[in-house]
Amino acid sequence: MIPSTLAFFTPLSGGSPNANEIDSLFKITLYVALVIFVLVEGALLYALLRFRARKGAVPAQIRGNTRLEVGWTVAAALILVGLAAVTFAKLSSIQNPPNSSSNGVALASSGNRLYASAQRRLPPNGKSLNIQVIGRQFIWQYFYPGASEPDGLGAPYSYEDMVVPTNTTVTLDIESSDVVHEWWVPELGPKFQAVPGYHNYSWFKVLKPGIYRGQCSLICGRGHARMIATVRALPPREFEAWLASQKKQITEANAAAQAARKKLSTQTGAGQVENP
Repeated sequence: MIPSTLAFFTPLSGGSPNANEIDSLFKITLYVALVIFVLVEGALLYALLRFRARKGAVPAQIRGNTRLEVGWTVAAALILVGLAAVTFAKLSSIQNPPNSSSNGVALASSGNRLYASAQRRLPPNGKSLNIQVIGRQFIWQYFYPGASEPDGLGAPYSYEDMVVPTNTTVTLDIESSDVVHEWWVPELGPKFQAVPGYHNYSWFKVLKPGIYRGQCSLICGRGHARMIATVRALPPREFEAWLASQKKQITEANAAAQAARKKLSTQTGAGQVENP
């Protein structure tokens, strides 16, 4: 357990495997830096005390120490190589999403399979719950799979709160409708910019139910401080029930709107509406 005095300097984690890997890599670097700091400052303090000015003492005139200079140069190089090796060893588990767990939401191949690329990464089995994240001044909107129309209309959506199932790999397609925003929930992994006309991709896999909080982390206008991002993780059955409820509400709303349009189109008299 990292001491509470150091916890303030480490990133949040515990919500998703990629966030945990980022946290562990940060701590490794932090511990190495602390050891180097203590050694350097200790040597400096020793030199200040051991070789402090004394009345009548003439200090030795040392022009250099080749062995010492080569030693700390090689040591620094080895430390950098070691940190680089650890970073590259962990990088794949940060960037590449794993398969969903067996107790996650069952994902069918059709409708949930995306094409992988250098930017968009998929689990080994190619299945994920893909959610479209759209940044707007000043709120986040999320679109879920399950559109009722071939062109994508009628897809379930939510504002501000992203609802996801636990133990399920969730891939994000992040974009913006106006200015540059930045989607970040610290406990679920790295931050990603939402840029107009460009798509960024991320992923997470929440292991336990709960609420994970974040917000837009790039100043995007007067309402930036109110642009919060919340991920609500539910057990798979509860998520499926929530998604079915969202689809039902959209279907009912579309049916009511269609009936209202039909009524208006057949109305005569002072309230008649002409089709363009």
